[in-house]
Amino acid sequence: MKALVVGGGIGGLACGIALALRGWRVSVLEQAPALTEIGAGLQISPNGFKVLQALGVTKGMQATLFEPEAMEMRMGRSGRSVFRLPLKGYAKKRWDAPFIHIHRADLVAALQTRLLELQADAIETGCHVKSYTQTADSATLTLADGSTRAGDIVIGADGLHSVIRAQMLGPDQPRYTGNIAWRAVVPVTALGDHVPPPSACVWVGDKKHAVTTRLRAGTLVNFVGMVETEERARESWDATGKKTQAQADFAEWAPEICTVIAKAQTLHRWALFDRAPLPRWHDGRVALLGDAAHPMLPSMAQGAVQALEDAWVLAAKLAQENMPDAAFSTYFDERIARTARVQKGSATNAALFHKATTLGAFTFYGPVGIAARLRPDAFHARQDWVYHCDVTASD
Repeated sequence: MKALVVGGGIGGLACGIALALRGWRVSVLEQAPALTEIGAGLQISPNGFKVLQALGVTKGMQATLFEPEAMEMRMGRSGRSVFRLPLKGYAKKRWDAPFIHIHRADLVAALQTRLLELQADAIETGCHVKSYTQTADSATLTLADGSTRAGDIVIGADGLHSVIRAQMLGPDQPRYTGNIAWRAVVPVTALGDHVPPPSACVWVGDKKHAVTTRLRAGTLVNFVGMVETEERARESWDATGKKTQAQADFAEWAPEICTVIAKAQTLHRWALFDRAPLPRWHDGRVALLGDAAHPMLPSMAQGAVQALEDAWVLAAKLAQENMPDAAFSTYFDERIARTARVQKGSATNAALFHKATTLGAFTFYGPVGIAARLRPDAFHARQDWVYHCDVTASD
């Protein structure tokens, strides 16, 4: 059996590996001319790390991943700590796997290496997919150059603006969330005395927030800032903004944030979109996963992780069912409630991180800080439904 996977990102490569491990021939079709260093930092929570272990890629990540010491929240302007909870070591004890930070390019490289170990010809770049067709026993992709690729199934892992989803469910527009995002990566050595902590740290403020993490064994600081605005920037990971814009958005914030922005060589700026949960993710022999099926805000750091879960569950269902349509239907039924809940939780978190008034900040962040200090295990327990999940356990 042969699977055509549209999209060579994290979800597409993970799906290719999960299928190859079960005996499928795989062809991952990537539009870009090469799988290059696109994007920046990712937080991989224990539920995602368990999938990476099952895929056999964690060994290839060890040299560059970073395990944060803590999960913490600070006030954006003052830098004052709201709470700080243990993470390094604690995550493995509580959720059976570590919580890590990794550069997106390093994770893609590890996934690519693993897939090519399993099947040397599994990845084809420079493939601009335009449409699909299917019969009772096959599926075919047509590319922009007029060429075709034939297989037994098609997996659309082609992101927010998925060509596969548009054909399957009709053209539509994603919802602008009212937020733009900034991101930058800066060497720790460039930041002097104003290095953000070696943690998963969210900095909260007035209609905006920032997250700082560490990458490449702790040598880089990754900054992501989310700002409420009616202006719609480009929706593209490679879109850039002016440094003066970023400095204005985070003016008078803590020196750790201001210094990262000041020292950044490039500041990317893009609009954040999402979609309401879709009524279905499949059409016969064609299925969706990751952002093509359920784009979400980054405020729970689950976008890549949910794509990893999708990839494993989809491949597992194909191994259990004789017919792709039945497998894809079961896959959707198993995943839709969880991904919809994560989508909703991500939007809720963004709102909570953006308390706009002094009273709003006091009434929310004060009790949160007290609860975290008095009952840290109970505070961590709020993440159990996300982090304790192991989609590989029943396979």
